[in-house]
Amino acid sequence: MTKNIIGFDAKRIVRNGTGLGSYGRTLVNDLAQRQDLELRLYAPDKGRDDLRSQILERPNVSFCYPRFSSFIHLPSSWWRMKDVVTDLQRDGVQLYHGLSGELPIGIHKSGIRSVVTIHDLIFLRHPEFYKWADTKIYAWKFRQTLKEADHIIAISECTKRDILYYGDIDEKKITIVYQSFAPRFSAEVSDEQRSQVRKIYALPQRYILNVGSIEARKNILQAVQALPLLPDDVALVIVGRHTPYTDCVLQYVHEHHLERRVLVLHGVPDDHLPVLYDLAEAFAYPSVYEGFGIPIIEAISCGLPVVACSGSCLEEAGGSDNLYVQPGDVAAMADAIRQTLVSAEGRELRIENSKKYIRRFSGCNVASQVVSVYQSLL
Repeated sequence: MTKNIIGFDAKRIVRNGTGLGSYGRTLVNDLAQRQDLELRLYAPDKGRDDLRSQILERPNVSFCYPRFSSFIHLPSSWWRMKDVVTDLQRDGVQLYHGLSGELPIGIHKSGIRSVVTIHDLIFLRHPEFYKWADTKIYAWKFRQTLKEADHIIAISECTKRDILYYGDIDEKKITIVYQSFAPRFSAEVSDEQRSQVRKIYALPQRYILNVGSIEARKNILQAVQALPLLPDDVALVIVGRHTPYTDCVLQYVHEHHLERRVLVLHGVPDDHLPVLYDLAEAFAYPSVYEGFGIPIIEAISCGLPVVACSGSCLEEAGGSDNLYVQPGDVAAMADAIRQTLVSAEGRELRIENSKKYIRRFSGCNVASQVVSVYQSLL
């Protein structure tokens, strides 16, 4: 069987625990089930062992790293931005997929076909959440990538609209392929796992869960502010990377005497995350703007009703059977969460309908759509 050799930008796969890293690992594992593809993952270094090991060992999957000359040692960032093209040509790569919104300079002239997944353009839509210099760099990379790409995968209708609004590109070059979620979020959780995880983190008996980087754009403070309007025994568990915004949230918690009702967790292992979802009563995701919002899909897969904010793509991710409120509307957030709590009218039907809705995001379906894009170019 003749195999098509597909290269991938694997930096996020080996370095990012969530978000872009999760997208890349899930997609590669799904694509690896196809025997007609040889997948080569180009990473500037080996990154984190725990993340790299999430790529299933298969004969058609391999990692590739820079082969710098002993006389000239170039920064790995330069290799990823430009010199990786030489390695792709040497390895016979027929198509290169930039998994995180970037393509190397010169890929178009090299004759190697290219696809890029663009997750969001939040740095253009909401520059207030970024450093000024970063927005300029990201904007330059976006424009450069549009020049290099043979085709673009947008992860939502929202992202496609933003690409067309901010970029000079033919709409026919864009295909929407929604993100998938890891199979572990559909697996059964045992009583032993529940007991162990509840004990490790001293979890409250009843809690609303939030997962994602704890930063201003994610807006978790809105859910914290809603707590006093909810039953006193309902807590909020926040799982994510610590940022300066985390300190702002914790300061608010302290000033309003909510310590008993807010638990912030960092560095949660991947195998504990599905259990945290399973033990929760509902999921809150009050982000101001997202490209897609994969934690919403994970939560629904684990049987949770979702409350999120409107204004970006979260309605696309969660479907019409979940509840959405305006960013900043604390009272509406509290009211929506109240409607997701156990015994609330219509709760179980919304969960059932949401699970049906997210079947469109199942791994094999997403992988087949991506392969169709590849085949249209090869």
